[in-house]
Amino acid sequence: MNHSSSDRLAVSLRRHLAQLAPGTRLPATRALAAQHGVGPGTVQAALRTLTAEGRVETRPGDGTFVARQRATAPEDFSWQTSALGPSPAGHLHRGTVLVDGAADAMDLGEGYPDQELYPSALIRQALTRAARSEAALTRAPVAGLSSLRRWFAQDLASRIPAAQPAPGERDVVILPGSQAGLSAIFRAVVGTGNALLVESPTYWGAMLAAAQVGVRLIPVASGPHGPDPEAVDAAFASSGAHAFYAQPTFSNPHGAVWDEPRRAAMLEVARAHGAFIVEDEWARDFALMDTPAPLAAQDPDGRVVHLRSLTKSVSPALRVAAVTARGPVRDRLVGEIAAQAMYVSPLLQAALLDVVTAAGWPAHLKRLRRELTQRRDLLLRLLAPAAPALTVESVPRGGLHAWVRVDPLVDAAELVARCLARGVRVRTGEAWFPAEPPAQFLRVTFAGVSAQSLPDAAGILAQEARQLWAERKETGGIGR
Repeated sequence: MNHSSSDRLAVSLRRHLAQLAPGTRLPATRALAAQHGVGPGTVQAALRTLTAEGRVETRPGDGTFVARQRATAPEDFSWQTSALGPSPAGHLHRGTVLVDGAADAMDLGEGYPDQELYPSALIRQALTRAARSEAALTRAPVAGLSSLRRWFAQDLASRIPAAQPAPGERDVVILPGSQAGLSAIFRAVVGTGNALLVESPTYWGAMLAAAQVGVRLIPVASGPHGPDPEAVDAAFASSGAHAFYAQPTFSNPHGAVWDEPRRAAMLEVARAHGAFIVEDEWARDFALMDTPAPLAAQDPDGRVVHLRSLTKSVSPALRVAAVTARGPVRDRLVGEIAAQAMYVSPLLQAALLDVVTAAGWPAHLKRLRRELTQRRDLLLRLLAPAAPALTVESVPRGGLHAWVRVDPLVDAAELVARCLARGVRVRTGEAWFPAEPPAQFLRVTFAGVSAQSLPDAAGILAQEARQLWAERKETGGIGR
């Protein structure tokens, strides 16, 4: 049974159900299979999905029917406003891009790869073996399983020159996902009430973690090649910050890659101010071409706190990440993890290690690079006719997204609304700016929808952007 086929059938059936009265009986499974050109198993899987959503109900011996909707009483939770007080993360709760939307929309704003891009066979086999092992019945050390920590250390060490000390197993701490890791790092390295330098734009999840920890963000402008080292130097001097959160390789959202001179300059700036650099290497497995070694590979004195997650390259169901840090900061991080989560599930750790050490893992990474490159190139071709309404800032060298500038004649929010009306979800770039955005942007994901849906989704975005630009051009910009 193909999960993508059942998902597509569920989307089709949802649209059909919307036109039917509650209590209407659906055709039999074989009739639906013949009508949609799929197998009975696919129909049954789609119906199970719709049943779980409360859209249909099965009556034994009678068949499947459009579910009757329960009446709902008006909800009034206004009393909670005073009880809860101000939101600790402010506007970031509203700006988050990790939201659930209509299941039938093609999502160009998704931050995770499409299911087709995961090593599904390796994952299922690994979970089965882990469930049968001792990992299913024991707890893990606070810092993580020794074997998984060793793998992360060796993976990082493989990119470090022989003349420089390499991290060891003890330097690695396993985390329950990179989001929890960011919170732990910001508590351990920065501290509540203190300042943290960040690129602008930057990963919205880092801003959310900082807000929840109570860290003050100091934005430094960044573009396709990263921030200016002199601007970072000035920000350290004026703010008194002792840490800089950065993504030197395939920055989310704009895909920046720092070149070697910029990396060396940034390390010198941090050294001059006695500061840490928190390096988020979230896209290590999404390189589309050769890229520079991480900052941690050029750091002999423990200045770089290196964060790496495998959630997006292995599976979102295996939320496991690792931070590599040397010196006292490592011990502080272990204490933070113990306080927050006690330890990461050994079942997930064992399954993750099984996947990344499997004989098929290198082949998967090669296939992933090939697929991502094809999707990136296809997206760029499809968006090209939308110029000047939409302009891709730079060709992504890795990652999952393209950072797209929206012409001032086009209202980005109106463009998003028009696309959504046609079944395409895309998000404006405000959520990635820790301060006011200097211009309108969209972060368009080329990996989050299926290969079959990408041409339709990107085509609709391009059409709507061009049409909206033409309308405003004709009226001289009036109507915005």
